[in-house]
Amino acid sequence: MYRNTWKSLLSVHASNLSGWRTNRKIVVIESDDWGSIRMSSLEAFNNLLKAGMREDRNHYNTFDSLESNKDLECLFETLSKFKDKNGRHPVMTGVNVVANPNFEKIKENGFMQYVYEPYTETLKRYPSHDRVYALWKEGIERRLFVPVFHGREHLNVQRWLRALRSGHRSTVLAFDNCVTGIYNGIDGEKIPEFQAAFDIDTPEDLPYLNEVLITGLDLFKELYGYNSSYFVPTNGPFNNSLERVLKEKGVRYINSGKIQREPLGNGQFRKNIRFLGKKNELGQIYLTRNCFFEPSSMESPADTDWVGNCLKEIEVAFKWHKPATISTHRVNYVGFLHPENRERTLRRFEELLRTMLKKWPDIEFMTSMELGDLISMK
Repeated sequence: MYRNTWKSLLSVHASNLSGWRTNRKIVVIESDDWGSIRMSSLEAFNNLLKAGMREDRNHYNTFDSLESNKDLECLFETLSKFKDKNGRHPVMTGVNVVANPNFEKIKENGFMQYVYEPYTETLKRYPSHDRVYALWKEGIERRLFVPVFHGREHLNVQRWLRALRSGHRSTVLAFDNCVTGIYNGIDGEKIPEFQAAFDIDTPEDLPYLNEVLITGLDLFKELYGYNSSYFVPTNGPFNNSLERVLKEKGVRYINSGKIQREPLGNGQFRKNIRFLGKKNELGQIYLTRNCFFEPSSMESPADTDWVGNCLKEIEVAFKWHKPATISTHRVNYVGFLHPENRERTLRRFEELLRTMLKKWPDIEFMTSMELGDLISMK
């Protein structure tokens, strides 16, 4: 049985009922978190463990780190092995942040002012990353790996600075190790959600988030030479009043869960129903995901059949005349900290691509933007 329960399979069918349809067998691969720091080094990981922070219980903090030269080279090699019915390689939509904290300058000002640096500057601080930016450009040129906007940084800046200024022990220790996303606190200290960059604690947080979107999208264009027409909010939470600034900066498509939990501040939320192709009042189109491939996950049983499950989700999507949009995170494809993590996933990813093309030889690989453009034509 799919994921061991008939209810899970039924929910997969139900999630494909509403929204835009097509008779074409379209596959989109969306991969989040590229460009962001996570675990800065094995030394940092061990320092947190020694302090009692059980980051080894979280797959992001165990395996994820800023992508290296080797990570992108191996990913491109895998993608280049296959072609769809139109002779085009599988293409990954790289959901990308463009900046990271400048820890040195933030420490100098006593956590009073946030300072960021383009991720291209962050790359210079890492030992095996000198060609990553050039490889991103190569990925665009070869239509193997095309970046879109995930946020300026993968960090809720205001919430993080408040924790640092308050002397929150776990946050300060992580800061000293150039880490922002932490999972487990010292002696059970509660950890705020720092990775959700667009979550809000109060409505007063919104003007700053407008600035984050404007500066982030401007930096994205500076780095890649084009406006990102697609936006995927980090970790999901997003106040919809911010959609207007996205529109002004050229964003036409927005990723959303089918039930969006919109943060309003002061612990209040609003639920919004979304489906593939739904438009907001500004004419922007929501794109949703319906397939999942996360082999590095520690949240699922170790024997989870990620290839088989994803193939089943693709089959259900095609049954309901929907594109198959696969959600998969960078953590699965990087090996800077643990090379075996990258190698293990790429073997499974290659199996997934080979099997889907054999089963559905009329598959067409698209970027998220190409899918959005197709939907907007109807």
